Amino acid sequence: MKLLDYKNWSIKKILKEIAIMALMVFVISNVLSYIRKPDLADSQLPKINELLISGEQFDSNSYKGKPLLVHFWATWCPTCKAEADNIQRLSKYYNVITFAVKSGSNEKLTNYMKDRGFDYRVVNDEEGQWAKQFNIEGYPTTFIYDSSGQVSFSEVGYTSTLGLMFRMWWAN
Repeated sequence: MKLLDYKNWSIKKILKEIAIMALMVFVISNVLSYIRKPDLADSQLPKINELLISGEQFDSNSYKGKPLLVHFWATWCPTCKAEADNIQRLSKYYNVITFAVKSGSNEKLTNYMKDRGFDYRVVNDEEGQWAKQFNIEGYPTTFIYDSSGQVSFSEVGYTSTLGLMFRMWWAN
């Protein structure tokens, strides 16, 4: 008997194998994300009062009673680039604040956002001070705070738009 007997393969068997592999990848990636998530000193949303690269002021106090997604990313991070469209879509429906960590000047970040058609809120964390406060070790890292300001979800790595929207809906 041959190891790979192609005569016994059917579309149904191939789809079953693909589904099993996809499920395994999903489970493993979620386990790794859970293991890699940052340990926060406090599960309460810290006070964030920062100037955005757009020149607007962001104050986390104005989001009390509403869920908030806090996202750490970098222009040099390939996974962050892949996830950026998801953050953009989510920002049209939910409250989102992002921190661009060690990614250059405000001008460089503004051009980066403009070139890609993104307009979500960005704090330039040029020295990585906010990343240190949130104990970030990998990028992208996402926190979702519920309407009471408590962390309801955190993850390191890529998350789909649908996954983010579901988690924001759940935090509501």
